[in-house]
Amino acid sequence: MYLIIFGAPGVGKGTQAKILSSKLGIPHISTGDILRAAVKAQTVLGMKAQKIMSRGELVSDEIMIGIIKDTLSDPKCSKGFLLDGFPRTLAQAAAIDELLKELNLMEKILVVSLKADEEELIVRLTNRRACSKCQEIFNYKDIKDKDVCPNCGAVDSFYHRSDDQEDVIRNRFKIFQSVTLPILEHYEKMGKVISVDGFQHVEKVTEDILHSLAKRSGKEITIST
Repeated sequence: MYLIIFGAPGVGKGTQAKILSSKLGIPHISTGDILRAAVKAQTVLGMKAQKIMSRGELVSDEIMIGIIKDTLSDPKCSKGFLLDGFPRTLAQAAAIDELLKELNLMEKILVVSLKADEEELIVRLTNRRACSKCQEIFNYKDIKDKDVCPNCGAVDSFYHRSDDQEDVIRNRFKIFQSVTLPILEHYEKMGKVISVDGFQHVEKVTEDILHSLAKRSGKEITIST
């Protein structure tokens, strides 16, 4: 199974990516993670990226595609992968399409689109709180004891991250609408998009994704245990 997971900020892409990676037995390829791994391993592209990041600049599409190519060419991705966090622009989509064609995977790739109402997502994101000790993130409404972190037990450790402030979130959505959302239409024209309601319970979202993938493939999905 070769998948790209797509959706607006806060819709649960990372959560579903980790679950699907485990259930389908395919690598979860987070662009942030593989970039850090390339820097840590001091690969040629990783060292180039490190120099750029040390200047506070964004890593170019060319370098990111190179790093993604190295990752997707790894034998561990030979039976599938789940790409999370890329592409984010039409230019990146065009570049990843060329890479997939080169790897003979363009016919196999599917895009899992998680849908949700923007205002509901804004409420979800503004209600998030992070623990200053363990860095886990929670929905503040779901925490029973507001003074104690349910993950590490730290007391009075919750704080509201700057990128979870409403004005910042609304700006992220504007960027998503203008820059990233056109990617969905790009893949819809190719008939590669599977859409799922991302504002359901986590388990139901996963269930619907797996059902849609099975329906699309015409065969039962094998779940790893």
